Amino acid sequence: MALDPEELYEVDSDVPELDGAVLLLQFDGFIDAGSAGQLLAQHLLSEFEHRVVARFDVDRLLDYRSRRPPMTYAVDHWEAYDAPELVIHLLHDADGIPFLVFTGPEPDREWELFAKAVRSLIERWGVRLAVNFHGIPMGAPHTRPLGVTGHATRNDLLVGEHQPLPNRMQVPGSISGLIEYRLGESGHDAMGFAAHVPHYLAQATYPAAALQLLQSVTRSTGLRLPDAALREAARAADTEINRQVAESDEVSDVVRALERQYDTFVEATGKESLLAESVEHMPTAEELGNQFERFLAEQQGHGDTSE
Repeated sequence: MALDPEELYEVDSDVPELDGAVLLLQFDGFIDAGSAGQLLAQHLLSEFEHRVVARFDVDRLLDYRSRRPPMTYAVDHWEAYDAPELVIHLLHDADGIPFLVFTGPEPDREWELFAKAVRSLIERWGVRLAVNFHGIPMGAPHTRPLGVTGHATRNDLLVGEHQPLPNRMQVPGSISGLIEYRLGESGHDAMGFAAHVPHYLAQATYPAAALQLLQSVTRSTGLRLPDAALREAARAADTEINRQVAESDEVSDVVRALERQYDTFVEATGKESLLAESVEHMPTAEELGNQFERFLAEQQGHGDTSE
């Protein structure tokens, strides 16, 4: 007997007309170097008033023992429980255009049913485009322009300059990737962006990468989204990063080596990115895949220590 994907969620009884809206997706738990995707989602929810219009059944979708939700113990009793939520928020951009932001932990179970549930909401509301975003670690210095890799179910969805990866590769799967893939199979438009975060900043909070993602989202969706707070956060972070780099000979040597590699590549190719048509100076697809896997393992290990 086939399971009903609509049993995975509850929808608010007072959802306005959303035909032609954009759905932005950001799930915690997969690769997000520099917390770029998380920072962008938090930025949007802090800039605009919002309310929850759909809520998913986390008890069915999460493995609590692999990612234990925090609880607060006070002296002699349990005081609070930070329950995880998988929810879709309704926001309106600076022009009053409605859009949706889907946030929460990446499901551990029932990926295919979850993807079908997201698709059912897209069809129910008439969503025209789904967009996911996150950060990936890259061997590039923070002192040079950040790149963004874009991917989509149709090539003409990508606008502006987005560097493709050099060739075919296998990386650990994600629910965002699966949703984009399944939506493409069913004829729906979906796309995603991966900001290139210097690998030595992958575990830090890096607002500059979130700003790059925001710019990609606004270009591709037409939404008018403010960026002043992210710009200020990026300036402050860069100032602190430069201070710490200057205080460490080891880190300074790494940054200078990356700068030389970057500048040599740009001079030789005329391309303003390490990801371009030529792949002579690029790591192989296997090396990139291994780097992603190592980063994901480090993220999971970091999470384990906080339990």
